[in-house]
Amino acid sequence: VRQSWARLLPDYLKAAGYRSYMSGKWHIDGKVNAAGFDRSLSMNNPGNYFTSRGTARDDVSVRPPADEKGYYATVATADHAVECLKDHAATFAGKPFFSYVAFHAPHFPLQALPEDIARYRDRYLAGWEALRAARFAKQKEMGLLNATLSSLEPNQGPPNAAAAAAALKIYGPDEVTLPLPWDSLTDEQRRFQATKMAIHAALVDRMDREIGRIIAELKAMGAFENTLILFASDNGASAEIMVRDGGHDPKADPGSAATYLCLGPGFSSACNTPFRRHKTWVHEGGISTPLIAHWPAGITAKNELRHTPAHFIDMMPTLLQLAGVEKPGEWKGEPIPAAPGKSLVPAFARDVTIARDSLWWMHENHRAVRVGDWKLIADTGKPWELYDLATDRAEQNNLASAQPDKVKELEAVWQRQCDEFTELATKTMPGAK
Repeated sequence: VRQSWARLLPDYLKAAGYRSYMSGKWHIDGKVNAAGFDRSLSMNNPGNYFTSRGTARDDVSVRPPADEKGYYATVATADHAVECLKDHAATFAGKPFFSYVAFHAPHFPLQALPEDIARYRDRYLAGWEALRAARFAKQKEMGLLNATLSSLEPNQGPPNAAAAAAALKIYGPDEVTLPLPWDSLTDEQRRFQATKMAIHAALVDRMDREIGRIIAELKAMGAFENTLILFASDNGASAEIMVRDGGHDPKADPGSAATYLCLGPGFSSACNTPFRRHKTWVHEGGISTPLIAHWPAGITAKNELRHTPAHFIDMMPTLLQLAGVEKPGEWKGEPIPAAPGKSLVPAFARDVTIARDSLWWMHENHRAVRVGDWKLIADTGKPWELYDLATDRAEQNNLASAQPDKVKELEAVWQRQCDEFTELATKTMPGAK
């Protein structure tokens, strides 16, 4: 349970006169408007893109109509974001605004509009090795990364093996749970995997089109030039394979409401090129995603790269600085601990390294810490691995045995941060004194 002093960004922005709007997936405890948003459309049931079941408008549950033909969650998310912008321009034109748009796409289940799937139906029949090679070549051509292409891990399957095994019984022999050589698969398996990737691409395509509608509204209200747009994903692509919620009908058209498909480790590896692993793990493939910043009136640089490591914990200090808001030291008499994030504003102007002590991760007991360019990683129950990300972003050369002192040094940093977080959380647990 989030502590009472752990306020969300809209609460702090109110001090600068901001109105705040939320559209899309809500994956935080508590009600949305109660967290400081003025308007919200929150989706708490991401198990089906074709129903509004589990949706709330301004914290009041929405009853789905009997016929939801034409409903699609990605479109509905953008519809609400545009609606809020239109109302803001008409009613609150003199006030600044914060719009948090949390598309569920391309999270599983892989469900997309038929016309979007059709654009990609045969695009990925060459397989995941070919896609990884093509994407890596493009990354090198663009100068995006100084890295090698990681090796595929043919024995690394979905994080929940039991869920994957249960799903296999439903999907049948066309599904595979390992990133095996593409030419070792049957024709039917290759078509099934390529179809899943096509649906995944369709999910991203539709999201991109809906973002375009939001941008068009910003332009229509004369706010585009002076609006900071930040776009990011919360993790790398997922290797998970499972069937949840309404189940999966293998006879239904793939990607339709009656199906429940997941990308799996083969094409997830391609999506995470050139890195290792997937969502759930804390290798670069699980945690490293691009951040796009666009603000014509505030960022003079255009089409430039920034290489400083950043994290979602940096969003609040960045936006508070730009809004001219100083985060208070207490909330209703309760002291607020110092925030761990750093403002990214200096990186908007030029490619600088933003100094920080460390970045820390733990997800399902997979652990990692980064100090400078050194990164220490350990899978659940496995020994620490050590990588120098300055020369090995793809985490191919484990230096743990060659540099045991560095391992001990970084392990101490990880443990100290873990202990601090644990102590903080324990203070607000039920029955704590």
